[in-house]
Amino acid sequence: MKRLLLISSLLLLLGACHNNSEQTTSTTTPTVDYNTVQIPDFNADSAFRFVEQQLDFGNRYPSKPEIKGHKDCATFIHRTMQRWCDTVITQHFTATLWNGEKVDGHNIIASLAPQREQRILLAAHWDSRRWADHDLDTNNWRKPLPGANDGASGVAVLMEMARIMAAMPPDVGVDFIFFDCEDQGIPEWANRYEDNTWCLGSQYWARSPHRMFYTANYGILFDMVGTFQPRYTKEEVSMGFAAGLMNKMWDAATAIGYGNIFVNELTSAILDDHLYINQILHIPTIDVVQNSHNYSFYPHWHTLNDNLDAVDKETLRIVANVTLKTIYADFPPKH
Repeated sequence: MKRLLLISSLLLLLGACHNNSEQTTSTTTPTVDYNTVQIPDFNADSAFRFVEQQLDFGNRYPSKPEIKGHKDCATFIHRTMQRWCDTVITQHFTATLWNGEKVDGHNIIASLAPQREQRILLAAHWDSRRWADHDLDTNNWRKPLPGANDGASGVAVLMEMARIMAAMPPDVGVDFIFFDCEDQGIPEWANRYEDNTWCLGSQYWARSPHRMFYTANYGILFDMVGTFQPRYTKEEVSMGFAAGLMNKMWDAATAIGYGNIFVNELTSAILDDHLYINQILHIPTIDVVQNSHNYSFYPHWHTLNDNLDAVDKETLRIVANVTLKTIYADFPPKH
């Protein structure tokens, strides 16, 4: 099952490289009063509109020759981020899919204060999946899905955060990275599995970052952050590489009233873009990813029902505000 459990060697690696104290959940009272931390006003309607605009392009999966929806959405993200960010770079690359097909990929990197040495990284994937291999109707398994929650929701959160953070910048450089080719991993009907067929854009960027010797204080990845019943847990890869950051963000969530959504529970490792950022660039990065009870992530995951009706604008706001509280507590604006 895509991204649910990593191979045992990865778990052994985490155990070998990080001691038990780094893997525990937070049990202490935060030293920061997160309720008093000033953050810019996240507009949930604006974020939801960004979800709509992405879906308006239709299919957004990478291919060669490139389909119109994929190419047009890349242009949309690049041009929209230029409105608020100091620099925007589109990193073009060629990726080889699980079936040997070579496709055109586009990672988009938009930066606030690119000259600053101290940086944080905020990321999401923007491609939509080509195969609805979890749809209840087997006739849909080879059809592309809308990718409203799985893809567009994380992108929308990043775009709206860029808009408001540009007007009230924290005291740190910020890089918003939109990864391509994340969701094109081997489908279940192929009857085989390979970890590295997923997250091709982040694998490429981690090995060839947009700036030589790039690093950041920490990173936060957003994946499937728009459901009507949001639930985010302390995922094992995140805790293995960046327990301090994850505990801090979950503490912030509890402090402002969202402890029932950012749940203090350690859950199994997930294969997502954060793995390669951690492993290759050694930037401590966590994954904010939906973890519904009794489902693979959420009911509409990798089905044709992952459409606009599956996205709740209030959830987008909650995720953004918890993130902003965490960032602005660490790097309050200079007055």
